[in-house]
Amino acid sequence: MTSVEDQLPLIRRGADELLVESELIAKLKLGRPLRIKAGFDPTAPDLHLGHTVLINKLRQFQELGHQVIFLIGDFTGMIGDPSGKSATRPPLTRDQVLENAETYKSQVFKILDPARTEVAFNSLWMEQLAPSEFIRLASQYTVARMLERDDFHKRYSGNQSIAIHEFLYPLVQGYDSVALRADVELGGTDQKFNLLMGRELQRAYGQESQCVVTMPLLEGLDGVKKMSKSLGNYIGIQEAPGVMYGKLVSIPDALMWRYFELLSFRPMEEIESFRRDVELGSNPRDIKIKLAEEIVARFHGEEAAASAHRSAGNRMREGELPEDLPEVRLDASEPMPIAAVLNRAGLVRNAAAARDLLGSGGVRVDGEIVDRGFVFELGSTHVCQAGKKAFARITLGSQERA
Repeated sequence: MTSVEDQLPLIRRGADELLVESELIAKLKLGRPLRIKAGFDPTAPDLHLGHTVLINKLRQFQELGHQVIFLIGDFTGMIGDPSGKSATRPPLTRDQVLENAETYKSQVFKILDPARTEVAFNSLWMEQLAPSEFIRLASQYTVARMLERDDFHKRYSGNQSIAIHEFLYPLVQGYDSVALRADVELGGTDQKFNLLMGRELQRAYGQESQCVVTMPLLEGLDGVKKMSKSLGNYIGIQEAPGVMYGKLVSIPDALMWRYFELLSFRPMEEIESFRRDVELGSNPRDIKIKLAEEIVARFHGEEAAASAHRSAGNRMREGELPEDLPEVRLDASEPMPIAAVLNRAGLVRNAAAARDLLGSGGVRVDGEIVDRGFVFELGSTHVCQAGKKAFARITLGSQERA
């Protein structure tokens, strides 16, 4: 095993909190591989780079010699995670959950080493739990303690409904740590209540409490809201190499260091050297290209990354992607057709010109040709090109969707 002194900097990298760090150090000093757990509810068929923040941290634990458990919440997925939600979420069907779970397994092994990854499904133990055991589980926590959780408290205070099954979600997630005898659990900052539940339940079931590592929620392409497919500010890990490359190169300069820390596997010393280069006058776009090439290669291979870079270079030489893209924000109350967006952003003379360009294949969004059917979602950000010389990074709307 790597020494504790060498492990801690990598474990701390990008983390929001280590709870409790002294306990984690004690576990590391045992000199055995720790059981590192992270759970993912398969609520959608594809993952984006925001999801990979946790998976990257699992990869780092693997590189340090620990046993990683990629937990697919096929049971919890049917409950629906209430974290941060202002209303009860409709549960998914079992067929939906299982279909999504299969795609998760193929995607995560772009990052994790399959030979050193244990894939678990929490239905394995939850569906075997006798009613009496489920009652015992529910007895470990009070309603008053549940209502201390911020989102539950806000909903209760605002006279919004909270379904009984939503109270079960943190308990089931916590029991997963009991079933897996986890030493460490990873999760986003919005999962802190549930992660700490695992510590309490392990104590209640006579186990040593797990340590908790919380990771920040990655901002999307707008640099403000967390990455989300519903907001359109995401980079999907199954997107075409050119699209992924284009989105990464177009992120705001202020966001690239955050992306490097949470998404790149480069040493922090190298990233700090990039930062100094920019401070001394290097073009930030050159640094973002390094990030884009690394991420595209991870999910599509080195050849695809090189091809995406060459294609982007050709567009630069043809004047299609200027280095200083104008930033345009349009206010709207509902999604907007691409023709209207181009018109309001001033990239075309009028709506008729927009329709003509769309009909002739002269409009690109994030490097891909689009037609009149393309719709800008509220909160989404895209790099748009109308013709050969008109470009802008356009964000639609400023209000957060429910």
